[in-house]
Amino acid sequence: MLSAKQELLAALAAELDKLSPGAGAKAAFESPKVAAHGDFACTAAMQLAKPLKQNPRALGEQLKAALEATAAFQRWVAAIEIAGPGFLNIRLLPAAKQQVVQEVLAQGPQFGYQPERGEKILVEFVSANPTGPLHVGHGRQAALGDAICNLYASQGWNVHREFYYNDAGVQIDTLTKSTQLRAKGFKPGDDCWPVDPENPAAKNFYNGDYIQDIADAFKARATVQADDRAFTANGDVEDYDNIRQFAVAYLRNEQDKDLQAFHLKFNEYYLESSLYTNGHVEATVQRLIANGKTYEQDGALWLKSTDYGDDKDRVMRKQDGNYTYFVPDVAYHIQKFKRGFTKVVNIQGTDHHGTIARVWAGLQAADVGIPQGYPDYVLHTMVRVVRGGEEVKISKRAGSYVTLRDLIEWTSKDAVRFFLLSRKPDTEYTFDVDLAVAQNNDNPVYYVQYAHARICSVLRGWAEQGGGDVATLKDVDLSALQGPQAQALMLLLAKYPEMLTAAAADNAPHDVTFYLRELAASYHSYYDAERILVDDEAVKLARLALVAATAQVLANGLAVLGVSAPERM
Repeated sequence: MLSAKQELLAALAAELDKLSPGAGAKAAFESPKVAAHGDFACTAAMQLAKPLKQNPRALGEQLKAALEATAAFQRWVAAIEIAGPGFLNIRLLPAAKQQVVQEVLAQGPQFGYQPERGEKILVEFVSANPTGPLHVGHGRQAALGDAICNLYASQGWNVHREFYYNDAGVQIDTLTKSTQLRAKGFKPGDDCWPVDPENPAAKNFYNGDYIQDIADAFKARATVQADDRAFTANGDVEDYDNIRQFAVAYLRNEQDKDLQAFHLKFNEYYLESSLYTNGHVEATVQRLIANGKTYEQDGALWLKSTDYGDDKDRVMRKQDGNYTYFVPDVAYHIQKFKRGFTKVVNIQGTDHHGTIARVWAGLQAADVGIPQGYPDYVLHTMVRVVRGGEEVKISKRAGSYVTLRDLIEWTSKDAVRFFLLSRKPDTEYTFDVDLAVAQNNDNPVYYVQYAHARICSVLRGWAEQGGGDVATLKDVDLSALQGPQAQALMLLLAKYPEMLTAAAADNAPHDVTFYLRELAASYHSYYDAERILVDDEAVKLARLALVAATAQVLANGLAVLGVSAPERM
């Protein structure tokens, strides 16, 4: 069907160019809002009526007659109907829809993929500081980031997954002091815990039990191995720097376990400290000063961010000589651009909204060739977790928050990924643990996976009756696929590549979850309407080819989400 659609679009473009030179570049088909109206809709007549100073209905009649005379429309279209002020509703011949079955079976896991485009994209996500295990908010970010990476890969991008973290800031000092006090035998509630003259941030000490675990491992002189580092403790509770390095490595190892449970790996872990040690932060500041984009006031250095649409100028260097947190962000993104990434997507919590304007301003003020709007941002809200009808409270400081690993152990990796991707990132989401383990149609991931498993069961039944395998279905006669449910299913299969392209362009993996649920529903309707393993061999093979193609697209879409496609349930 995809090749048939391309032929029809080419014919439409040629006829539009005849009506108005250049109009063919905008040739497009839409999906009718009501399925009974047809398979494609075309609004070109209404769009051209005003510039051509013609009645849109009359122009629609003219375009209809021209299209009906083309070879492509004669080959693939059953009827074109005029509706309303000039809509063209197009009904395809069954043969046009049947094409998609062979296309899916021929391309297999690559169905929906676009050719390589020779461009690099960096997606930065999770980026949690190593001060504790990953919580469910990080889980939402992990699911979003990985799925967005998969979407871009499907569109031919060379994708680089990156995890950025602060390995030397105030939070790391707080982690180190908390661990040191635990190693010395103190605990939350002791007199020294909330107030420490050497560290004003002591009131923010980490209270979770995992701090005691770090302290115990440190005193045992343990060695920890993370994806980006390894470290052996010396056990000296007075060696502050050794405690710091061990605590960071220990928690990076814990985060790796969370990510492994999520089946997620990064190409690179990028340290904020490297931006200082490599001189990138200082070079960025000096460039902004040399470009005349800064000024001194009240003992601080300010960026003229209002020149670039920010609501006020921003402090870059405080009175104490330390840089504010957005300055290394600007330096970091300059390095991303210099590393050859023509597109960058940052996935962050909505609490980072305020940093966007100042980072964009800093990048434009640096004047290093970075285009406006670089990088792209996808902001997500946090996640509420409900279990047994009651909310599980999340409190990072208290150490009682739900970790990503908790959620996976309570449900499954597949459920966590699918559920966290089933809404737009910026909408509030409540994760219902009980629903995630329910084996019924109310559980969306179960519903989609069951459709795939149900098809696999049909294919196994055919094989056990002496039939062949899926490879033997690639070239069967599909003319028997005439029923309304079969045609609706084929039309939906054909929408998969366009859906992937649009979801990638919009950074919208939730569109994939919506599509998969719709496809599963369409398959269940088809299964209920037509028996597949019938006596008529030609009909049976055609129906088997259709359901095999459906299973392939379900598996492809689930793979984009990082969710498995089980053959048995």
